[in-house]
Amino acid sequence: MKVEFAPLNIPLARRLQTAAVLQWVLSFLLLAQVCIGIIVILIIYNCWFLYVPYMTWLYFDWSTPEQGGRRSKWVRSWTVWKYFKDYFPIHLIKTWDLDPSHNYIFGFHPHGVLVAGAFGNFCTNYSDFEELFPGFTAYLHVLPFWFRCPLFREYLMTSGSVSVSKKSVSHVLSKEEGGNISVIVLGGAEESLDAHPGKFTLFIRQRKGFVKIALTHGASLVPVFSFGENELFKQVNNPEGSWLRTVQEKLQKVMGFALPLFHARGIFQYNFGLMPYRKPIHTVVGRPIPVHQTLHPSPEQIEELHQTYMEELRKLFEAHKRKYGIPEHETLIFK
Repeated sequence: MKVEFAPLNIPLARRLQTAAVLQWVLSFLLLAQVCIGIIVILIIYNCWFLYVPYMTWLYFDWSTPEQGGRRSKWVRSWTVWKYFKDYFPIHLIKTWDLDPSHNYIFGFHPHGVLVAGAFGNFCTNYSDFEELFPGFTAYLHVLPFWFRCPLFREYLMTSGSVSVSKKSVSHVLSKEEGGNISVIVLGGAEESLDAHPGKFTLFIRQRKGFVKIALTHGASLVPVFSFGENELFKQVNNPEGSWLRTVQEKLQKVMGFALPLFHARGIFQYNFGLMPYRKPIHTVVGRPIPVHQTLHPSPEQIEELHQTYMEELRKLFEAHKRKYGIPEHETLIFK
């Protein structure tokens, strides 16, 4: 195989974009482990004056990720996120006006490998979110596991990320004056194992918890589809039933998160590496589904709203797929 190297005369802006995405990928893959390692080293070398105050503070701060987190406008405005957004680039498209006196749940699809679209649009101040949805605050819900990692949890919360636990989602949707948006990647870790280019498989049929919470709080449901999300990386072939997929699914059940064996391009060559491909991401926000508050919804009410949500999600995909180069015969597969 002939290796295709990056040209030497790359503009500075593109170099900065590559550097921004590299640090983002590394932060996902290594930063949590590095932060845990720092705490372990402090304990081994008995630097109690550093780790004891932090661990004490951590004890009292443990529930913050379930109480709205601790976002930082300064961190969200780092210039590195501008270059991150422009690398792909990432676009946010609104199809319907939302009422800032209400709260909403954005169901984000698909998960992809590293959820670049959700992070770029809802965790930085360089997307068009504030312009398109004035008066709203978006909270990206992620696995609770990441908030159990000391030090890393502080960095993660600065982006506006919070836990995806029921308590956390309920906290966001409980704002009486409205204006809050819970962004939930509904397919979760399991869906990332099917994040192959050209595939549109969504794990949604058994995901009904978000519907119950929407009914309980009277929060409107909004389907969101991020075109291009699955095109950023390739994965080692892992069809259902294969030994690799079996191992991945067992690890996912034990650890709570999946381990897709992904690859794309490198920093100085385009053939292999962990850098995502430069593929545009278009995150399209669909039409809100009104939800009447029902404190104790029945299974029939949950099922009915769940079916309505899947129908609206499919309509959203069908209405916009041709704009973003998806063949007419391609359709969503719900699992």
